[in-house]
Amino acid sequence: MMRLLKVLFVLAILAGILFLAQAWRELYQPYRGYSGNQILLIQPGTSAPDLAALFVQRGVLARRLPFLLRYFIGRTQHRLKAGEYLFDRPLRPIDVYQKLIRGDIYLHPVLIPEGSDRFDIASILNRDLKINPEEFLRITGNAALIHDLDPQATSLEGYLFPDTYRFPRNVSAAAVVETMLLRFRHIYNSKFKQDFQQSGASLHDVITLASLVEKETPDHLERPIVAGVFARRLERNMQLACDPTVVYAARLDHRMLDRPLPPITRSDLDFDSPYNTYLHIGLPPGPIANPGEASIRAAFAPAPGDALYFVSNNHGGHVFAATLAEHESNVARYRKQVAELRSTAQLDADAPGPPSSEKPQVKSPPTKSLKTRGQNKKTTHPRTKKRAGVQASGRA
Repeated sequence: MMRLLKVLFVLAILAGILFLAQAWRELYQPYRGYSGNQILLIQPGTSAPDLAALFVQRGVLARRLPFLLRYFIGRTQHRLKAGEYLFDRPLRPIDVYQKLIRGDIYLHPVLIPEGSDRFDIASILNRDLKINPEEFLRITGNAALIHDLDPQATSLEGYLFPDTYRFPRNVSAAAVVETMLLRFRHIYNSKFKQDFQQSGASLHDVITLASLVEKETPDHLERPIVAGVFARRLERNMQLACDPTVVYAARLDHRMLDRPLPPITRSDLDFDSPYNTYLHIGLPPGPIANPGEASIRAAFAPAPGDALYFVSNNHGGHVFAATLAEHESNVARYRKQVAELRSTAQLDADAPGPPSSEKPQVKSPPTKSLKTRGQNKKTTHPRTKKRAGVQASGRA
């Protein structure tokens, strides 16, 4: 009897060894029991057995044992991290285990287009990451985080660099803002810092001008030309008459917050805001959007020329003019083309307008009926300011 028990005991040990050996072998065999991609949320405090059961249920693992075997071997040294995990290809159980040990969580891509303002970004973050828009606007309304670079800043507008970011689930608004500011600082330090130091240009004024350029044209080849138009108007103490500044003034007044934007009205043009460049000469008090690298470069070095006006060409670009008479001819041509397009396409009378959603008004010069407060304020392009008695050589 004792001999039989010994034989059974030995057989049990051998069976156990074979069982564990098979489990260990499966630990290195890829498996995928689902189609497409799937994101699994691992809640904090989830036990390893429950986690293994979830993986089997969702087709990530074929069996629980190989994963649990590896977990129990290393449980005193490693911890499985909670979070969202993306599974999009066959994985070995050891790969799944290591993925959770590393905390290789899924990062949600968030695209912030060039020219987005704080209100746009708040809407994007709420849509993609469920971030409270009021919280984001509250944080970005405090300029202290950028005062080391721009002491004149009244908010973080202009410094939330547009790019594609990746954030984890439940990221805070403060963490998003910090990441975007770090991206701006990286671009500034690597691409612009030396130029600014050598020229003495005002970062505040350049970013402000760049934001106007960004909102006026999506064509990167046009941006230096548009910047040149604005620079020459500033040097001549002319109103910039930039429609996007009117829109931004309205947005600060809690209007025009939804897109697509409604047409600009006479009351919008007459709205008394320091950002309204139809009423006030010079640059607005600060940026009206967050420009990309190309627009910053254009604002820093505007193209030379003599153009003072521009109007849409109905093809995504603009027609530029040096004289008022030439500009009025271009405006008449633009309006004729719009009328023809309306007729041909049988569009609703209110639908057409210049290609940019923030430029329903043509770039005609301010009329005498427009208020001209601030005409005595002399404003020049940011690179024509004197520094330490030396006149910087700005290009207009």
